[in-house]
Amino acid sequence: MTRSMTGFARHEDHGAFGLLSWELRSVNHRYLEITLRLPEDFRVLEERARAAVKRVLHRGKLDATLRFEAAPELRPELSIDRELASRLVHISREIDSLLYNPAAANSVEILRWPGVLQMTRPDLEPVQDEALRLLDEALAQLVESRLREGTRLQEVIAQRCDALETAIPPVRERLPDTLEAYRRRLQRRLAELKIAADPGRLEQELALTAQRMDVEEELDRLTMHVAELRRVLERDEPVGRRLDFLMQEFNREANTLASKSADGEVTRACVEMKVLIEQMREQVQNIE
Repeated sequence: MTRSMTGFARHEDHGAFGLLSWELRSVNHRYLEITLRLPEDFRVLEERARAAVKRVLHRGKLDATLRFEAAPELRPELSIDRELASRLVHISREIDSLLYNPAAANSVEILRWPGVLQMTRPDLEPVQDEALRLLDEALAQLVESRLREGTRLQEVIAQRCDALETAIPPVRERLPDTLEAYRRRLQRRLAELKIAADPGRLEQELALTAQRMDVEEELDRLTMHVAELRRVLERDEPVGRRLDFLMQEFNREANTLASKSADGEVTRACVEMKVLIEQMREQVQNIE
């Protein structure tokens, strides 16, 4: 199935540990770019979280944010090293006795000394494992979101593809009339100039013109590209880059067709084809 690179997912879990929540946002990007925002206690998960994302996503810019609200029993416990604090206070008083105008040390300054304030952190490993499990579920939601959007994109592209295929036969049918119209214009111009044309030379000129105006090859390639586009859209894998290449090929054939056109109807058909191709290309930019 075709996947979009645009999607959103939010998944959370309440438990004895508190509240965990992931918020995932993805937009189109040439490659896979992952931005993780993790609380300090969960930064050890970054490598494993990136690996989890790469298992399911292949292209797009992903912003992933983890939020954690700890239950009271999991919040850090604070205490002080009384012996160290007492020694600091004693030393501060000794220094004050040597100064002419001493400034008394306050409690905040004592607390800033390394080691005075002790923080006991609970074991968060089970919560970290839960965060990774929750990420897998959020990623599954994101993939579903991208699949839904991709299905809509596929429908739009298929409609434009059908319209493009419909535009090809009239151009093919128009080619003999185009050459005949050129023959009449040339004969009329020669008559206006009162020049007797050599029949052999005239046929040679018409043959060269027909060769320059021959677009059967371009029409055949456009038809093949349409068939390939439909086949690629049905593949169950990331197809964005392949579709992007196909759009370049579509444009190349349409431009060549337009450059060879010597008929107003064919030119208008070429313009319509290029509009349809551009509309498909815009949608393809969002496909993984």
